[in-house]
Amino acid sequence: MAEKMHHPYVELAKKALETFVLTGKVIPAPDPLPELFSGRAGCFVTLMENGELRGCIGTIEPVYDNLALEIINNAIAAGTEDPRFPPVRADELPYLDYTVEVLGPLELVRDLSELDPKVYGVVVQSSVRPLRKGVLLPDIEGVDTVDEQIRICRLKAGISGSEPIILYRFRTEKFK
Repeated sequence: MAEKMHHPYVELAKKALETFVLTGKVIPAPDPLPELFSGRAGCFVTLMENGELRGCIGTIEPVYDNLALEIINNAIAAGTEDPRFPPVRADELPYLDYTVEVLGPLELVRDLSELDPKVYGVVVQSSVRPLRKGVLLPDIEGVDTVDEQIRICRLKAGISGSEPIILYRFRTEKFK
């Protein structure tokens, strides 16, 4: 049976994590760099194993010079640095499913009616401790309300329920 072909973003994430787990090496960005990878954007790489979350790490805004490097570094981090899970082992690699979500620009939210958990991801930032930020991607199974999105983000960032917050929304393009 032929292996299913995935979007080039997903192929790059898979190659990056597999190479790192098997050799300890970080792959370089493709050279020459295809136009598809040349832009700058934040992105998240999500790993699933047997339908269960196995890791998810990303950047809200771009940190690296191009999307290829953003994907490579976030894929490795999702597999080795997500504090909720032990690092991915070599024997798990064949069972991982990868999703890459490329984030659009952050938009300030002035009213909760501007949010929809199926359409927009959300960033919750403390007004008094601006380094505290929680982020949640859109269309997460079991997250059906804006209140639930905000509650999860507050929890992730260590922002109490009474602390004033600033909200941002973003859209993503999802690749599997």
